[in-house]
Amino acid sequence: MKIDTLLFDLDGTLINTNELIIASFLHTLEHYRPGEFTREHAIEFIGPPLTDSFESVDPTRVDEMIQTYRTFNHDKHDELVTEYEGVYETIEQLHEKGFKIAIVTTKIRKTALMGLKLTGLDKFFDIVVGLDDVEKAKPDPEPLEKALKALGSSKETAMMIGDSHFDVLAGKNLGVPTAVVGWSIKGEEKIRTYEADYILSNMRDLMAIVGADQS
Repeated sequence: MKIDTLLFDLDGTLINTNELIIASFLHTLEHYRPGEFTREHAIEFIGPPLTDSFESVDPTRVDEMIQTYRTFNHDKHDELVTEYEGVYETIEQLHEKGFKIAIVTTKIRKTALMGLKLTGLDKFFDIVVGLDDVEKAKPDPEPLEKALKALGSSKETAMMIGDSHFDVLAGKNLGVPTAVVGWSIKGEEKIRTYEADYILSNMRDLMAIVGADQS
C-alpha cells in the first residue's frame, strides 16, 4: 500500500484547542443553562459539529448558542490555542517530501484558518475543507472526498488522521486507512474503542507508517 495523501483533522490533532473548546462550551452553557454542565460534559461535546451538540441542549436556541460560542471562541483563540510537540516538523517534512496534505474539519473555515495561521501551519495547507464547505460533516465521507478531489488524489492512496470517533468513522466510511492520535483528550481507553488502523503516540510516528522516513 503506497500512501501519498494525508487528510488531517485540525482540533485536537494538529493544534491543541482543547482548553479553548472546553472554555467556549462552558461559557455558552453557563449563559443559557446555568449550573447544569461540567467540564466532563464539555469534553463529550468535542468532535461533532456545534449544531449537533447544542441541539441536545436546547433545540430552539441552537443558532443563538453557536453565535455566543463562536464570539467567545474567536476572542480567546490566540490566548488559549497551543501546539502539540512534534506536529510542526512532521508536517513540514511531509510537505517537503511531496505528500499531498489537506485539513478536513468540522469547524467553519474561518476559525480553522485562524488556528493554522497562529501555529504557522498555514503555509503547508492549501486545501482546507471546513463545515461551511460541505452538505454533510464527518463521519459522512463527503468532506474527505472533497479534499481528495481538490488534491487530485484517489482514496486508494489516502489516509485519514484525527482524534475523534468521527474522524475514524469518516475514514472507514470512505474506505481508507485511519490513524488516531494518542494525545486525544478522550483518553487512551476510549480511543482504542474507535478501532483505527494506527494509534500515534507522537505525530512523528506517522513518518514510518507512510514510508516518509525512507529517504
